[in-house]
Amino acid sequence: MVFNVPWIFSPVRSVLTVFHQLIKCEIPELNKASVCVRDKGRVETIINNMRRAGPNALQVISDFDMTLTRFAHNGTRCPTTHNILHSSALISDDCKAKMTDLLAHYYPIEIDNSMSVEEKVPHMVEWWTQAHDLLVQQRIRKDQLAQAVRDSGSMLREGYKSFFDVLQQNSVPLLIFSAGIGDILEEVIREHGVFHPNVRIFSNYMDYDQHGVACAFKGELIHTFNKREGALQNTHQFVHDRTNVLLLGDSLGDLNMADGVKDLHDILRIGYLNDKVEERREAYVSSYDIVLEKDETLDVPNAILNYITAGK
Repeated sequence: MVFNVPWIFSPVRSVLTVFHQLIKCEIPELNKASVCVRDKGRVETIINNMRRAGPNALQVISDFDMTLTRFAHNGTRCPTTHNILHSSALISDDCKAKMTDLLAHYYPIEIDNSMSVEEKVPHMVEWWTQAHDLLVQQRIRKDQLAQAVRDSGSMLREGYKSFFDVLQQNSVPLLIFSAGIGDILEEVIREHGVFHPNVRIFSNYMDYDQHGVACAFKGELIHTFNKREGALQNTHQFVHDRTNVLLLGDSLGDLNMADGVKDLHDILRIGYLNDKVEERREAYVSSYDIVLEKDETLDVPNAILNYITAGK
C-alpha cells in the first residue's frame, strides 16, 4: 500500500489512528497487496462519513468497460462492448480490420500522460465517430445482440452479484456512464441477471429502422472524456438528496463523472489500474483516492458498500 500521511500533530494522529483500527477490523480488504492509497486518513474519514450518513445519502457512479467488467481472465483480455461486436459474426472482416487500425492509432493518444484532456478530446471524437460510422454500415439487427453477447465471453468482475444486489437491496442508485455501446452493455448486465430497477445507463445507443436494423447512433456522442456532460441533468429526480458518491473508473477520464452532482458532500474515487501499471501508477495514485492494481474483483468496493450500509 502507498501511504503518504504525515504524522505531524498528535491530535490528528490520535483521530486517524482510531479510524485506522476501525477500518482495519471492518474492511480488511483495504490491506490487499493490490490496494494503493494516497492519503489513508482522508479515505478513512470519507468512508466513516458515508457510513454515518447511510445508504439513503449514497449514489454510485461507475464506468462499465474494464471497471465493472473484467480486464482479463486467465491471461486473456476480456472484451469491451465494442470488442463484443468486433469479435462477432455481425460485422465484416473489412470492418474489423478498419476498427483495429483505429484502435492502434487512437488508444495510445487516450492514455498518453504527456497530453492534456483538452488536447485528447478532438482525437476521441474522431475515433468514436469513425467507429460508429463503420458499425452502422454493417446493418446490425437488434435481435442479434443477445446472442453476440452470449458468444463473447464477456465477464463482469468477480463479486458482481453482491455489488449489484447490495445496491438494489438498499435502494442505492447505480449510474453507469459508458463510452461503449449501450445496447451491448444492457445485454451484458441482463445476461448476468443483475439489471435491477436502481440501475441507470448513459451510453452510446444505436437507433433502429422499422425492420430493427441499426441505422444510426442516437443523441450526443459519449467518449472517454465527456461522460458526465448532460447525463446528470437528467438524473436529478433519481438521485435527489444523495450527496455522497462512490465513484468507480479505470481511466483518468472517469475522475470527473460526478462533477454535476448537486450539493456534493463526500466522494470516494476508486480507480482500476489494469494495464501499464508501472508507467501509469503515479498518475492514478495522485488522482484516485484508492487505486486497485491488476485486481479483477469488486472485493474492495463491496467491502466499503457493506460497511456503509451496515451502519443504517
